[in-house]
Amino acid sequence: MEIAKNGPQGKPRIRIKDEFWDRYTELVRKTVIPYQWEALNDRIPDAEPSYAIRNFRIAAGWEQGEFGGMVFQDSDVAKWLEAVGYSLEAHPDPELERTADEVIELIAAAQHENGYLNTYFSIQEPGKQWTNLHEAHELYCAGHMIEAAAAYYEATGKRKLLDVVCKFADYIDTVFGREPGKLRGYDGHQEIELALVKLYKVTREERYLKLAQFFIDERGATPNFLVEECKQRDGYSHWAKRKMPIPSPEQMAYNQAHKPVREQDVAVGHSVRAVYMYTAMADLALLTNDQGLLEACRRLWKNMTRRQMYITGGIGSTHHGEAFSFDYDLPNDTVYAETCASIGLIFFAQRMLQLEEKSEYADVMERALYNNVIGSMSQDGKHYFYVNPLEVWPEASEKNPGRHHVKAVRQKWFGCSCCPPNVARLLSSLNQYIYTASADRNKIYTHLFIGGEAQFELAAGRVAFRQQSRLPREGYVRLELTEVPDDAFSLALRIPSWCYGKAAMKVNGVAVAYDVVHGYATVCRQWEKGDVVEWEPRLEPQIIAANPKIRATAGKVAIERGPLVYCLEEADNGSPLSALSIIPSTKLEAHNDDGLLGGTVVIEAEGRVDEQASWSPDTPYRPFAPSQPKEPVKLRAVPYYLWGNRTPGEMTVWIRACHE
Repeated sequence: MEIAKNGPQGKPRIRIKDEFWDRYTELVRKTVIPYQWEALNDRIPDAEPSYAIRNFRIAAGWEQGEFGGMVFQDSDVAKWLEAVGYSLEAHPDPELERTADEVIELIAAAQHENGYLNTYFSIQEPGKQWTNLHEAHELYCAGHMIEAAAAYYEATGKRKLLDVVCKFADYIDTVFGREPGKLRGYDGHQEIELALVKLYKVTREERYLKLAQFFIDERGATPNFLVEECKQRDGYSHWAKRKMPIPSPEQMAYNQAHKPVREQDVAVGHSVRAVYMYTAMADLALLTNDQGLLEACRRLWKNMTRRQMYITGGIGSTHHGEAFSFDYDLPNDTVYAETCASIGLIFFAQRMLQLEEKSEYADVMERALYNNVIGSMSQDGKHYFYVNPLEVWPEASEKNPGRHHVKAVRQKWFGCSCCPPNVARLLSSLNQYIYTASADRNKIYTHLFIGGEAQFELAAGRVAFRQQSRLPREGYVRLELTEVPDDAFSLALRIPSWCYGKAAMKVNGVAVAYDVVHGYATVCRQWEKGDVVEWEPRLEPQIIAANPKIRATAGKVAIERGPLVYCLEEADNGSPLSALSIIPSTKLEAHNDDGLLGGTVVIEAEGRVDEQASWSPDTPYRPFAPSQPKEPVKLRAVPYYLWGNRTPGEMTVWIRACHE
């Protein structure tokens, strides 16, 4: 099979201007980035301290004190800097750039002469570098700093941070490898692998690409490095602060190190680590034409998205280890679905689209983006969910130890705050996820329908157009070509899974036929400047059922409209939500509510509510009465991404189905 490559064209120029997404990009630029800067400096009242900037000041010798926070606290600063880089590329801001430059000076001052950079080991355990890769996240932190440097350099052209990470990567290259005297190891938390690919793309230094390959190839090899390293520490655990039993190679599934990556076919272990690794595998498959990695990516994608993914695009069903559990085990009330995991899933989907343009990758990318990711952040940009549940009972979250991780309200910050800056860097770089272009095949793919301007260099010449999108409110997209080459080229528009194949295309007001290729409506022709393409995927509410193997949703249904999953909230439907049921044959009535949280489409449906008056509070059970009355009720559903922005209360995505 041919592996699709972007070819030698210049970097596409894509700028977002979209009614729906402008709100989020502006929120990140004007509120989230400044707010998170305050959080990193421990200036948010009543929020958990970060210690992150303070750690760098201590490591640089600018301040006295002890290390604070998690062992991987450096990564929060790196992700914030990466978000800043993407933001500056789209919206130059001299004051923000000055702040970032000062942070970069601080990071450079904390770097060791040999290139090593990590505040925990500089402050807390000097001399113990690379002795606990299983738990201490050294290469993970390095990877995030590398990603930040690449983004900042591409945005500003400034090399300071890029030089810092190149020096660090050069040093890492002297430590790890198959040569005598080097460590044949890898990090317990994947991230360095995909970061080194980005560093290679910026510098074209092949050593960085080969180092990424080394880390991928070594994972799961025999003997198992993480097990052997644990033996060297006599089982001492950073997290437990005591000796622990030496794990078996099979127990390394948590780190996806239980077998070589090319042999893996089921998504297991910590979900964020998994998708970061899969992203790097896809990167390497593309750059090196590695068919073994490509086939493994396809298998892992299929298992993860078809058997272990929530309807909201969340992955990782258990809070024990923030991990996958097993096929079809998708509980709604004890779910984990970490925000970072869905972001990693989007990374993986994007890389698979670069390998092969199949609409299923973009469908999942869109699902995770519109639901799990933006739903994790409050509409004010200052509160966040780490865990993204599909069912919330606030009293249980407060009083049941098994549900303490499920919050009914978003938090200001976390002791482990990997998710908030991850959201910021994704939304700041959203323009990178909308299109791919195959220069040699003269073809431009539209994966996400997000308005703005785009420019590409194809073999045929330069193509530029404006996209206008009414999603997610309406199923209407308009592309106006503003620059075209003399030769023909193809436009390929995704046929979203939510329109079930019902979509119409017009060119200059005239309906046209299109070829369907891997889920994309494709038209190849000699285009003219000023041509207008109108794309109308049918957008209507749908009642969705789940596979019977997903036991948590048995007898229940959910509501979707376009890319959005909907939910019931106590604020609209009263309590308990468990007493409500929906009539599956009901007409779903969608209408605009411009007064709700900035305006959105809400959905109303006919339902029933269980009779409760005849139940005594002291009667938990009684004989079932088939004729027990159920009162008619109008159900009101709101987009999942908006839940939890009003009065705290219950929420559910899945609703019991009842007969009329």
